[in-house]
Amino acid sequence: MKTYDERVNYISEKIGVGKSFDAVRRDFEIAGKNAFLFFIDGFVKDELMIWIIKRLQEVSRQEIVPNTLDKLIKRKISYIECDSSEDLEEIQYSLLSGSAVLFIEDLKEALIIDVRTYPARGPEEPDLEKVTRGSRDGFVETIVFNTALIRRRIRDPNLRFELYKVGKRSQNDVVIGYIEDITNRDLVNSLRDKIKSIDIDSLVMAEKSLEEFILGRNLNPFPQAKFTERPDVAAAHLLEGHMIVLVDTTPSVMILPVSMFHFTQHAEDYYQNPIIGTYIRWVRFLAIILSYLLPSLWLLLIKNKSILPEFLQFIGPKESGEIPLLFQFLILEIGLDMLRIASIHTPNALTTSLGIIGALLLSDFAIKVGWFIPETVLYGAIAGIGMFATPSIEFAMAIRIFRLILLIFTGLFSIIGFIIGIFIFLITLLRTKSFGGINYTWPLIPFNGKALSTVLTRKPIPEVYQRPDFIRAKDRDKMKVDKK
Repeated sequence: MKTYDERVNYISEKIGVGKSFDAVRRDFEIAGKNAFLFFIDGFVKDELMIWIIKRLQEVSRQEIVPNTLDKLIKRKISYIECDSSEDLEEIQYSLLSGSAVLFIEDLKEALIIDVRTYPARGPEEPDLEKVTRGSRDGFVETIVFNTALIRRRIRDPNLRFELYKVGKRSQNDVVIGYIEDITNRDLVNSLRDKIKSIDIDSLVMAEKSLEEFILGRNLNPFPQAKFTERPDVAAAHLLEGHMIVLVDTTPSVMILPVSMFHFTQHAEDYYQNPIIGTYIRWVRFLAIILSYLLPSLWLLLIKNKSILPEFLQFIGPKESGEIPLLFQFLILEIGLDMLRIASIHTPNALTTSLGIIGALLLSDFAIKVGWFIPETVLYGAIAGIGMFATPSIEFAMAIRIFRLILLIFTGLFSIIGFIIGIFIFLITLLRTKSFGGINYTWPLIPFNGKALSTVLTRKPIPEVYQRPDFIRAKDRDKMKVDKK
């Protein structure tokens, strides 16, 4: 057991007092005894710290003896979150998380006062998940704010948020969210065990690094976890029986488990009339299919023009240009990626100019010079639009990879290559499993007609009274209905 001085010096050394400018140690007296207050500058509220120190300096010995810490907490520090501990590792973690820690001479335990306030921006609508109607708030980088945004939508006493520390050095706060009487307990236990077993210094890329630990090493491009920055989307999935994972310092929430059809749905579908929502969903499915198939299918038909019916004989170039068609498409694909990457690194004020230069001037000049023919630019652009129409950027990029594979095989081996490319796509899709070994292709495989109709059409909310069966929810019924 360390002495009082040893414990104070240990904490001073650990957090870098005298070495790091923001590690602060404030020495003063409480009722004639030496006291030391530790905190990290920037995490604490200055006015509150001044008030606490002043309050403690006014305390007399008779007021706090015996049971000093207990009396300080109950009578003198009228602050919401106070605790005591003698575990130096816990004290160190609390300090580095933003709490203030008070050591008093001759006392084994230290007083932990949660006075932290993190730098945070206000909730804003996420750029990747905008809707024409609906809520305009989005998750932020502070985990407590994010859980509050969900609590605001789900006032169920069974909603649980379990906190874990991941990373020996970073000690990231990671939270598992679920509704206790809905979510399958085995899935929760499995997720909890995977998070507890992570042994690494830091989650460098926050939730993305955590995803790779949870789902394992995998070269499969299909995403197996869905990410959202919308609280209403996270709440809707919780109510269906899914789990969510939140990581401090990131505005994205991971949703588990999911099927491939979760990546084709968007909040916009549910903020519109069911007929309009269904139409939007069908257009989105068409965009995804065209994004994958169109360039390769056109290339296949050009190579085998005899299979085209008479009314489609107009398809195809009169002149093929100076560069083979396959390489034209590949250059377009790389060019589109270059334009997308450039737009990410370009200030907002210049993105319009970049779009004009990339989409209009370069393509026009490339056609005039002879690099491309107009049809390859047209079909490449349609495929690009289909990619951007996909709600999940992760799923869109996976489709892009398989589009390139299909395009290369079709360009090299014609019909046989096209079939092989489609076969690779289907085999990968069928072999993909979501978290917990759940079928990625549900409700198509295994087939569930009622669930598939709900995926393909935007049903009125009162008609969707059961939760998806693939997540094995404890309570299948969303509402009690008369089935007579």
